[in-house]
Amino acid sequence: MTLLLKQIFQLFKLLNSDTGTNQIAAGIAAGFILGMTPAFSLQTILVLFIIFFFRVQIGAAFMFAAFFKFSAFLLDPLFDSVGQSILRISSMQELYKTLYNMPIVPFTRFNNSIVMGSGIVAIILSPVIFILAKFLIQKYRLSVVEKFKSSKFFKALKATGFYKWYVKYDDLYGGV
Repeated sequence: MTLLLKQIFQLFKLLNSDTGTNQIAAGIAAGFILGMTPAFSLQTILVLFIIFFFRVQIGAAFMFAAFFKFSAFLLDPLFDSVGQSILRISSMQELYKTLYNMPIVPFTRFNNSIVMGSGIVAIILSPVIFILAKFLIQKYRLSVVEKFKSSKFFKALKATGFYKWYVKYDDLYGGV
């Protein structure tokens, strides 16, 4: 339970930080792809490479990957039907045969209907997730954070010695 609370607090700290909305939204979209596709495949390694190579918020990616991983199990029947319909396209059979006989491509497990379906759905929906996440982060920062910072409670909290100690501690040892 403590780990879950720590992750939730880290998320709020990240949302309230000066980190760009594009970086956080890209992390959420990458986490969506990681969470929806099965682990331990070539696609996972490719997404992890993108996360580490480009300016993507790593914490958001891993946190949302765990979140979306739980919901992916509920969507497996949908992924299976999408994957089966894609794998049964008769004009693609020669391409699938060629891909399967290549050296590295079979490690993607593209011939599994759930892997194919989840990969296609995740790739198609990831731009939508990015745009939605960016919009929601901007709305959150404009409405919730600004209202909280202008509230009497926050002003009173900011005047306490505990808050000053926390800010000093966070400057020295914290950081997202």
